Amino acid sequence: MASSKIAHATLKGPSVIKEIVIGLALGLFAGGLWKMHHWNEQRRTRAFYDMLEKGEISVVVEEE
Repeated sequence: MASSKIAHATLKGPSVIKEIVIGLALGLFAGGLWKMHHWNEQRRTRAFYDMLEKGEISVVVEEE
């Protein structure tokens, strides 16, 4: 009897290259988000100290 060949889906282990690429992409994405957050915080801090230096704002509560 001739055995028929049936295509079966074979389970393979994880692809190392695929995992490295996915990890690299996720790392770069997360790093980019972190840098944008950090730059925004720096901009806000710099604006605060610029306004403080110009006298537009004060950290001392005015007495009435």
